[in-house]
Amino acid sequence: MLVGARVAQGAAAAVVLPASLALIRHSYDDARARARAIALWTVGGSVAMAAGPVLGGLLTDSAGWRAVFLLNLPVGAAILLLLVRVERSPRRPAALDPGGQLTAVLALAGLAFAVIEGGHLGWTSGPVLTAAALAAVSGCAFRAVEARHPRPMVPLGMLRNRGVAVPLAVGFALNAAFYGGIFVLGLYCQQVRGMSAIEAGLMFVPMSAVVTVTNLVSPRLAERIGRRPVIVAGQVVFTVAMLALLPLAAHTPVWLVLVLLLPLSVGGALAVPAVTALLMDAVPSERAGTASGLLNALRQTGGALSVALFGGLLAGGGDGFSLPGLRVGLVAVAALQLGTAGLAQLVLPRG
Repeated sequence: MLVGARVAQGAAAAVVLPASLALIRHSYDDARARARAIALWTVGGSVAMAAGPVLGGLLTDSAGWRAVFLLNLPVGAAILLLLVRVERSPRRPAALDPGGQLTAVLALAGLAFAVIEGGHLGWTSGPVLTAAALAAVSGCAFRAVEARHPRPMVPLGMLRNRGVAVPLAVGFALNAAFYGGIFVLGLYCQQVRGMSAIEAGLMFVPMSAVVTVTNLVSPRLAERIGRRPVIVAGQVVFTVAMLALLPLAAHTPVWLVLVLLLPLSVGGALAVPAVTALLMDAVPSERAGTASGLLNALRQTGGALSVALFGGLLAGGGDGFSLPGLRVGLVAVAALQLGTAGLAQLVLPRG
């Protein structure tokens, strides 16, 4: 029942998040005003991700883990009340793409299973290889289905636009680094340092403040020096943050762990508003929902695969946490960041 409820919760979130970004695209015609609105939108998401471990820890220790799922109820009710005051968006004809949806789900499910179970069953085991093959075949089928569908879920022509393709790749890499970093540091604090859920959550409080300030600074910085330098700088900072965590050990001072968390929050908070604004400017208003959905899907996929990868690598430790596995994962995520930073530097225009 819990897994089914989480699937329903994820499906609902997957509908709401792209629609919220598309609403901003429809509401702001001026690029500068839109960039600042996107920055505020990003602040909400970033602070929620950083504050989530704190609230989750408080609720888990005080009322049990089930209380965590009640947190969304008052927030959702408040949002519904606010939506009553929002002007209705124009409706456009659309068609379902069941073939594209099915092949996309199979590709992602196969890939996720292979990454999650690879560390446990072995990367050359039958189930893992079968899942990887399913992901590859489904991915090819997805491309074929989308190329033939009159109104595809993912218009392939849109991906040929570098203003779309590069932000999608960068968004994937950023979430892989951020979610992976939060995941491993949370486990490190509890399993290696013996912290309670509340204590581990409090370790991420400084991140919330840094993320908020950096999100608001990002669009103004992009106006002065261009979006490409901001995106590349954010990813470079993220790369440094990942590599700075390599010496992490069982007796690393807590103050040093807190310091190492700061560049992790700065990198993403600097790049995400610029990446999102670049994507929204690259598509016409009627394609904003599609572009937003693609960005959200790839960001969530990056985060899920990163958590799965780290989970498999960390499982190698006898105490449930493998520091060598942690370091392998950090290097992998840092390499991904550096690769997409180079892509952005080479492909994107400066402005």
